[in-house]
Parts: sequence; C-alpha cells; structure tokens
Amino acid sequence: MKAKREFRDRADVEVAVLDALVDRGEDGMTVFELRAAVEVDIDTLEDALAELKSDSLIVVESNDGRTVVLPDDRVVPDPREAPAEDESLLDAVRDRLGL
Repeated sequence: MKAKREFRDRADVEVAVLDALVDRGEDGMTVFELRAAVEVDIDTLEDALAELKSDSLIVVESNDGRTVVLPDDRVVPDPREAPAEDESLLDAVRDRLGL
C-alpha cells in the first residue's frame, strides 16, 4: 500500500519513506530497516525523516526497547477507499463519480 495521494508531492526519498512505513502498518520500522527499504545513505535518510517529522507526517515511538518510526494516521489510506490492484485509474474515477 502507498501513502495517500496528497502526500506524494514531496521529495522522492520522503515519498519512499512514507510508502515503506504505510506498507509496514502498525509495526513501524527502525531507522536501519528504513535505510534498507529506501536504499539511501544515512544522511539523506536523516534529512528526509527530519522533514517528515517537522511536517508531523511521522511519529517516533519506543516499543520494547527499540525505537520505531510510524506513519501518521492521516498518511495511511483507508483500504476500503483504495482502488483494487487490477482496477484501472479510470475505473476508480468512474466508480467515485458514480458513472
């Protein structure tokens, strides 16, 4: 699953981080897991995380002695509203407009 469309007009690294976090769901990801998923150097990842944190798009929590990064709830799309994978964008628009 990917982050909501309104959050996709950001830097590529930030979008990749949001997508990885949304994909992981409620478990969150450590910085090392994010680095592996996004495949960028640590400085680039830190800059992206700082920007996302300042915009309140991510949350950082400590769970069982490990620090994880989670997407803010408003970034995660509602699965009931997401178009089916085999459904085209045009079909999704038609359904939404009731055509």
